[in-house]
Amino acid sequence: MIPRYTRPDMGALWTDESKFDTWLKIELFACEAWAEKGKISPSALANIKNKATFSVERINEIEATVRHDVIAFLTCVGENIGPDSRFVHLGLTSSDVVDTALSYLLKEAGLLLLEGVDKLLIALKNKAFEHKMTVCVGRSHGIHAEPTTFGLKMAIYYAEMQRNRVRLERAVKTISVGQISGAVGTYGNIDPAIEEYVCEKMGLEAAPISTQVLQRDRHAEYFSALAITSATIEKMSVELRHLQRTEVLEAEEKFHEGQKGSSAMPHKRNPITAENLTGLARVVKGNLFAALDNIALWHERDISHSSVERIIAPDSTILLDTMLARMTRLISELTVYPDRMLENLDTTHGLIFSQKALLDLISAGLSREAAYESVQRAAMKCWKSKTPFIDLLMEEKNVTDKLTRDQLERSFDLSYYLTQVDYIFNKVFKA
Repeated sequence: MIPRYTRPDMGALWTDESKFDTWLKIELFACEAWAEKGKISPSALANIKNKATFSVERINEIEATVRHDVIAFLTCVGENIGPDSRFVHLGLTSSDVVDTALSYLLKEAGLLLLEGVDKLLIALKNKAFEHKMTVCVGRSHGIHAEPTTFGLKMAIYYAEMQRNRVRLERAVKTISVGQISGAVGTYGNIDPAIEEYVCEKMGLEAAPISTQVLQRDRHAEYFSALAITSATIEKMSVELRHLQRTEVLEAEEKFHEGQKGSSAMPHKRNPITAENLTGLARVVKGNLFAALDNIALWHERDISHSSVERIIAPDSTILLDTMLARMTRLISELTVYPDRMLENLDTTHGLIFSQKALLDLISAGLSREAAYESVQRAAMKCWKSKTPFIDLLMEEKNVTDKLTRDQLERSFDLSYYLTQVDYIFNKVFKA
């Protein structure tokens, strides 16, 4: 009987039970294809399908002796089938099964990751619209720059996560290939029709060409998409960690009832989820380098890639799946402090409006060089004296020659910086 396999959660996808179940599907589909070619009788095929099963414990027991996982698997399955087991694995090599199965599992994992991305996109969109006009200071080099909105921060992440979704979709398509092409990929002992049949049944495309293995640039592209997605989550995490710093405190992770922040200091409320996600991203990104190194194999095949993929395939997919779920929860439950954002806007006594003052002076007829010199001189005094920036500007003759105080005060209007927010949102969320 061909196993009925429904997609489990990410962790269950990478169990030995799941792996061997996928191998068995491939072997049984190959038997079906050979039966259509007349190589296996209907009665033998029926017997194979009815009796083909395995025990993970028995496979491990056999492998301890034969030291070959596929042979151990085939031996175990053969013990259950009986004499007709001679038709199982007919004309195949180990990588035909292992590589096709890995592609199938990576495809299934990728589909789960896309579901996780979609949930995060919803959370980001909701938070973006909730704080579309929540004004906060924008920072460049960590220094106050000009006003922006918290909603625009979320919109940036939304747009980037959309690109990650496109990359993941493309990576899933790239990895959704199988091969049943024999020992060096020449179909020397296998009919290409077997490959076509098996791949179609597995929901894969047949690779246009292979050696004994699928070429690992496909896998590298897949792990690259995972790494870039994890880097976006890290980017969001780093920002939220900065915003939760005591001296900033513009946003904060939800602090749950009964939660403790420190064994020593009862007052602590730490950005532990964002820190956790920052760390996990390092692992997913690091695994990409191993995937890139797997591209260069000896001749038609070696197995240096195999040990790597046994680690990075489950690790990267499980980690990213976890990261997506945790970031979705973090964003959904994030506490935002608009009043604190306004307080922080005022800490530089109006310096964040320097460019608007500069442009207004230029519009009033002052040269850019003279306008910049006057505005910068007033700004440097403001940094030192904490005197309101507008008062210091009014001490500059170049300023008072061109603008009245009432005119200059218009340069300090926050609403000026919000005029294009709708335009940006329409671009980002138009789909």
